Amino acid sequence: MMVKQKVLIVDDEVSIQELIRFNLDQAGFDTEVASDGLEAVEMYESYKPDLIVLDLMLPGKDGYDVCKEIRRTSNVPIIMLTAKETELERVLGLELGADDYMTKPFSPLELVARIKAVLRRASGQETQDENEYKVGNIFLQVDTREVKVHDEPIDLTRKEFDLLHIFMQNMGKVLTREVLLQKVWGYEYEGETRTVDVHIRHLRRKLGPEGETRIETIHGVGYKLRGN
Repeated sequence: MMVKQKVLIVDDEVSIQELIRFNLDQAGFDTEVASDGLEAVEMYESYKPDLIVLDLMLPGKDGYDVCKEIRRTSNVPIIMLTAKETELERVLGLELGADDYMTKPFSPLELVARIKAVLRRASGQETQDENEYKVGNIFLQVDTREVKVHDEPIDLTRKEFDLLHIFMQNMGKVLTREVLLQKVWGYEYEGETRTVDVHIRHLRRKLGPEGETRIETIHGVGYKLRGN
């Protein structure tokens, strides 16, 4: 049996904890949660995670102090997560030893992709397998969030990109609207399936003939991306 990689989620907002935990559980990770900085340090020592998702603004001890304390004894990968967006704060977090930095609101799908990428780099197993996708004339790169059709850049919204990403990860598989809601929007949007239809309609239009022919509607179920 394959051992799951462990991720410690440190955030004082229960809704954020649940959103991250749900998506990481779906992606096959083992997860634990801490709600403040002091608990984070204690949980790190007892849980021994493979990676930490660390919110910056925490009660008791902020994310900067948690990062500094952990970095005294460990190189465990850390992804900082915060509502702050200034370059100075981002640089400070990275200088203290964070491996990556995301700002709220964030895409759960992108966070999972970044966690996987950071863990690959940390283990020396960095590959292009989960960073670049190509189906027909559609090219998608995860880390730069770049999409091209016939080598021409396509401007997608965050949700449109995430939908295309999940389709490419599951090419040929039928994905229900409920699954797409969970993967891209988070499970709290359950029931709002019309949102999926609207975004897929816009995605098809932006991708042109490639989108119209490859993103198939499976009536009464959902959608699938047709391969070559």
